[in-house]
Amino acid sequence: MPTDQRRDAAVDIFVIGGGINGCGIARDAAGRGLSVTLAEMNDLASATSSASTKLFHGGLRYLEYFEVRLVREALIERETLLAAMPHISWPMRFVLPFHRDMRFESETPTSKLLSAIMPWMKGRRPAWLIRLGLFIYDNLGGRKVLPATRTLDLTSDPAGAPLQDRFAKAFEYSDCWVEDSRLVVLNARDAEDKGARIMTRSRVISAERDGELWAVTTRNEQGATEVHYARALVNAGGPWVEDVVRNTVRLNTSEGVRLVRGSHIVTKRLYDHDKCYFFQGEDGRIIFAIPYETDFTLIGTTDQEHDGAPHDAVCTPEEQDYLTAFASRYFKRPVTRDDIVWTYSGVRPLYDDGAKSATAATRDYVLSLDDAAGAPLLNVFGGKITTYRRLAEGALAKLKPHLSQMGEPWTARAPLPGGDFPVDGFDDLVAQVSGDYPFLDDSWARRLVRAYGTDARKLLGDARSDEDLGSDFGATLTEAEICWLIDREYARTADDVVWRRSKLGLRLDAQQQAAIDAFMRAQHVMGNNNAAAE
Repeated sequence: MPTDQRRDAAVDIFVIGGGINGCGIARDAAGRGLSVTLAEMNDLASATSSASTKLFHGGLRYLEYFEVRLVREALIERETLLAAMPHISWPMRFVLPFHRDMRFESETPTSKLLSAIMPWMKGRRPAWLIRLGLFIYDNLGGRKVLPATRTLDLTSDPAGAPLQDRFAKAFEYSDCWVEDSRLVVLNARDAEDKGARIMTRSRVISAERDGELWAVTTRNEQGATEVHYARALVNAGGPWVEDVVRNTVRLNTSEGVRLVRGSHIVTKRLYDHDKCYFFQGEDGRIIFAIPYETDFTLIGTTDQEHDGAPHDAVCTPEEQDYLTAFASRYFKRPVTRDDIVWTYSGVRPLYDDGAKSATAATRDYVLSLDDAAGAPLLNVFGGKITTYRRLAEGALAKLKPHLSQMGEPWTARAPLPGGDFPVDGFDDLVAQVSGDYPFLDDSWARRLVRAYGTDARKLLGDARSDEDLGSDFGATLTEAEICWLIDREYARTADDVVWRRSKLGLRLDAQQQAAIDAFMRAQHVMGNNNAAAE
């Protein structure tokens, strides 16, 4: 292709990677008037971004590493993000039981400092230090909506009922829940609504500089290749970011990622209230126990070095035993393997800062710009889900000198699709949807509003009965909803629907999931035939 034609065909930014960072950058860029193409080799959020602990949080334990800037940025973001997505994110209260045997991880800066000043503590976390940390946590990020920390008497508070009697005191503080994989998909949808091209199941097989442009070659699942031209290339490959630099772009770099596996177990519901627990181990490690999908409890996470391919990450038997034993040191009724109904594991691509342990490795992100040879390449290392929007702003600030037509930042509090209602308006919206569609029972209405927000009405359309929504695949999943997910949310397989766009896989058996997959494959074939006919 002649140079002028390549330049005319070029987009401003080509993004590699359909996780939260890639989709967040694509959305921000498209909203600033830039042309954007994004390629993801699998489904959106198919790796790390659907395997998190699903929290918007400042990272209370990061204060022990003096990561004050990271914690402050994340705390500020909590309420910014809540305002933009009240359907898929909401406040939660976390109960931190206290006992005198709580200890720091021995290598944290706080532990070393306290051991030097108060050696008789022998690495224990005193109550006054935990309360000081929570005071900082409450006030570091300009908290406005979320309630402050308070002290609980576990002998009388309902939060103490599931716990062993040795826990008499706890601290209760605020953080937020987020549906992580839906967050990714909604960012991609908003990017596409603003003009971006989102390509799923399209692997980038090569990328090379071609004068002032990047020539990027993709291959889709049918084996067809396509060459794209872009003025800037963003590598948001997550766990594959280093592989993209070395083997796709073929550049030498001294920067890399440290792959750390975070595994989780989902059990039968372990307690009746809606608060979460923050458990501290005698080894200094922490885990969460979180109400999950109404009838379950989520417990995690681990921090293990991961040596294999990112997609090979699984919650090992040893990690399952570790998590059940950890939780059993707190709950009255021991948690056993028999309680586990599902496990998942994700690989965090932490920036390799040389830390001695996986737990100590920084959760901060690093944006590395290579523009010495013409067209810029931005590599995204690390990061956490809570700061994805700020990361996207930082990425575009790095690229702005090369894309002078770029508009100003705009995403703060800008609602994601379906999120255009007040932070405290969820129950009102459920009531309105239930009134408009009286055939929905309360749990069905709440599930739809949690997933789609105000878009639930668009999905339901003019239905007057459940029969109007087509086939029933179980667990309130209907043909109309699957078609919405195919048409509007890039879903192609049953796994996309029941494990990433939702967690209905916890309620649907293998036969039901096979029926969903067959239906979706038929829809895909029909769509391809219609496209060919046109």
